[in-house]
Amino acid sequence: MRECDQRTLKVVGPDSLLRAAGFAVALEAHDLLGSLYGRRVALLCGPGLNGRDGRFAAHELIRRGARATVIEVREAPPRLTGVDLVIDAAFGIGCSREYLAPAVDAPVLAVDLPSGVDADTGELRGQPLHASRTLALGALKWAHVDGPAAPYCGEIRLARLGIHVPDTHGLLESSDLARVAPRSPSDHKWRHAVQIVAGSSAMPGAALLACQGALAAGASLVRLTPRTSLEGPVTPAEVIVSTEVDTRVQSLVVGPGLGPHARGWLETLTWPADAPVVLDADALRRRTIEIFRSHPVVLTPHEGEFTRLTKRPLGAQRIPAVQALARELNVVVLLKGPRTIIASPEGHVRVVVDSSPTLATAGSGDTLSGIIGALLAYGHTPFEAASLGAELHGLSGRTWPLASDLAHAVHLLRLPPPHS
Repeated sequence: MRECDQRTLKVVGPDSLLRAAGFAVALEAHDLLGSLYGRRVALLCGPGLNGRDGRFAAHELIRRGARATVIEVREAPPRLTGVDLVIDAAFGIGCSREYLAPAVDAPVLAVDLPSGVDADTGELRGQPLHASRTLALGALKWAHVDGPAAPYCGEIRLARLGIHVPDTHGLLESSDLARVAPRSPSDHKWRHAVQIVAGSSAMPGAALLACQGALAAGASLVRLTPRTSLEGPVTPAEVIVSTEVDTRVQSLVVGPGLGPHARGWLETLTWPADAPVVLDADALRRRTIEIFRSHPVVLTPHEGEFTRLTKRPLGAQRIPAVQALARELNVVVLLKGPRTIIASPEGHVRVVVDSSPTLATAGSGDTLSGIIGALLAYGHTPFEAASLGAELHGLSGRTWPLASDLAHAVHLLRLPPPHS
């Protein structure tokens, strides 16, 4: 990231880039406070580029009516009081030594990264401030989502600033949903058909939620094959329930609610050749994954399932661990969590920070697997389907936290915008 910054500085000049960063910081401050006029803002500014970002932000804040004060890091008191907002522009990604931040009683906006954090490893160097929000400049850094520092970043926002960053690692945003393939009036029912193999008499709800997720995300037809017969009308009327897998479908979702000993039964089924498959829940076992070795595969484990697959604790460095499993199994891996991480076998990484803590509930992952299955049926690559599906799922969970309501929110987000 430092190399990208330097290349951009040479092209546009340092003042232009720093002014843009300062302007973006002022906008975030306005968003956090609701208004700037008369609000008291303290800016902790260091000697480097991060500090210059803060000084440009101070000028913009004053221009907008805020009572902004620049405090040099070396002159900062042990405690900052009497302010409405503290802006941490002490060191950012340039922190190379221990930093002991002052105590504060106000919300904190960190510029690029909370000072006192190693940008590359996420390790803490001293005592950083706990940010309410961090404005990442140019691109997401490892420390925003990985390692001990991630909780110190708070809510993450991104200001791209025109900095060109190689498209191997990235933060997913709501604007990325524009890449979701649209429905077409000429589509026939098999064009985006999804086969879901899920559910049992003990866990019928998992199948229902996976089917709802696929339908909401645009599947033209959903077929369900449960491991055992389901009692009563537990699936939407649009879903076709069958004891066999239909080979005409465009994608597969396998695992939710099957139970831990489903592998032998799965081996008796006839699968469509080469259809991409989402493996979730009870299908997240190495011997089950082997059944689909000729298929493009997306794995969607939570931390416990990830540990079961790797046979070792996940630890603080999550991104390298997810990349390693994706490379080892030659699959796309989506690790569910507060910051969902998606990795491809080639080493590409996407991170979703739009998710809600309320998504860590039973059934939420079943809905996600159905969403990804539908996006695979639209022709998205496994990496893109997993990335867009996780973003769609995360945004939906912000307003509709219950697993049973998620599909409705996904459907609303998936609708084309109204004509103006």
